[in-house]
Amino acid sequence: MRFLLAATAMAVVFGAAGTAQAQDSAISGRVDRLEREMRAVQRKVFPGGAGQTVEPQITPETSTTVPGMPSSSPLSDLTQRVTALEEQQRTLTGQVEQGQYRLRQLEDAFAAYKRLADNRLKALEDRSTATAALGGEDTTVPADTAGAVIRPPAPIGTRPSIPAPGAGTTPAAPKPTGTRAQQVAAIEKPATGDPAEDGYTYGFRLWQAKLYPEARRELETVATKYPTHRRASYSQNLLGRAYLDSGAPSLAAVAFYENYKKNPKGERAPDSLYYLAQALIKLKKPASEVCKVYTELDQLYGDKLSTEMKAGVAEGRASQKCK
Repeated sequence: MRFLLAATAMAVVFGAAGTAQAQDSAISGRVDRLEREMRAVQRKVFPGGAGQTVEPQITPETSTTVPGMPSSSPLSDLTQRVTALEEQQRTLTGQVEQGQYRLRQLEDAFAAYKRLADNRLKALEDRSTATAALGGEDTTVPADTAGAVIRPPAPIGTRPSIPAPGAGTTPAAPKPTGTRAQQVAAIEKPATGDPAEDGYTYGFRLWQAKLYPEARRELETVATKYPTHRRASYSQNLLGRAYLDSGAPSLAAVAFYENYKKNPKGERAPDSLYYLAQALIKLKKPASEVCKVYTELDQLYGDKLSTEMKAGVAEGRASQKCK
């Protein structure tokens, strides 16, 4: 009986295998079903097992295809993967280059900010420690005057003097003594009814007394508040000299250049251009820039220069070896 059942099961398996060969698309499922049935029959025939089960002689073929792998050739697959990696590399390279460019921009911006902060700090320190005038020299050049014609200043000994405000009869300010507040209080503040004239006169007296921060405050107020008044040109020019005398040549140059540029017909425009040249020398600018300033001064204001200023320009040109 047992052999008969086993033979029957094997015949079924052989028949299934033959059918599978004829029907290639359904063989796998049918073989699985038949195997399950055969195992069920074996469990009935051999309840305890004990190695007495009969293994089928025909088994389904084992597929060598790895699930999920493409059916294309290995070379084609590798080519696609390499192409994808190259595209990712190009993307990463572009991102790195953009990051480096932005980093350079930030570094340049920080360096510019640091230079500006250092200049301002130095100007504040110079103002607080200045105790004496520098002989009335103007030694600063504005940072935004690259396109301006700049000429060398004349020697200190031939530098033109600055006229006193008003009719030229204003007495020299007394030498201040005592605390800072007492020194400022000792300077007489005029009250003629003309605020621009009074502000310039007061600023001039503070400048004479070497109270430069207070003088700059008054002079800047006049130049800003009364730009059309004749004393605006005087105030802006003297503002530059106050910066220069307190050891802040860069700020002085800005003041001189603005007076010359914004008010070229002002009475102190020639003086500002003259002192701007001296500022360039103090800043150790190239002689070519200084000579350009002197040339422009001669071309624009040659017939308006005083004898003393003309002599200063001539000596300045000679010292800078201007052609």
